[in-house]
Amino acid sequence: MSGAELRPVSFDPIGLIHSPFKQPSGMPIQPAAALGVKGWIEMQPDFVPGLADLEGFSHLILLYHFHQAGAARLQVTPFLDGEPHGVFATRAPSRPNPIGLSIVRLTAVSGKRLEIENVDILDGTPLLDIKPYIPDFDHWEVSGLGWYRGSRDELRQTRSDDRFGKEDDSQL
Repeated sequence: MSGAELRPVSFDPIGLIHSPFKQPSGMPIQPAAALGVKGWIEMQPDFVPGLADLEGFSHLILLYHFHQAGAARLQVTPFLDGEPHGVFATRAPSRPNPIGLSIVRLTAVSGKRLEIENVDILDGTPLLDIKPYIPDFDHWEVSGLGWYRGSRDELRQTRSDDRFGKEDDSQL
């Protein structure tokens, strides 16, 4: 490295994400497989002023903590494939820094509550950050989909199981 020292990083949640999913098993594995699933975000009161002008955006990028993920694994078998891959080539939750990302539809802002749709997130998940989804910034045409290319037709019907939960850390 170029003289920069890596230092510990910590975050405090800005709110909680609520959804109908009380356990990881059986959840949709991406927002595209959770069309119409409703949820809400309950913001911490200190962060409510940061919601100003958010209601003008139709979609949000949510960054959150995979609080129910098991130990970090550098090789994982993702839900849409039967072969192991490097964790950074997947969206698996058992990561060195268990941070999730979902793009959801914003339907309403009321005080400290955000109503959202297309939720693929476990109920009670700590929210780390919100960013507006802006297609001019966030949409790219891609030429490579890696191992996922062969699994595209399976996304909408594939559901999570307990392979990344705290109870089963057998793939370490």
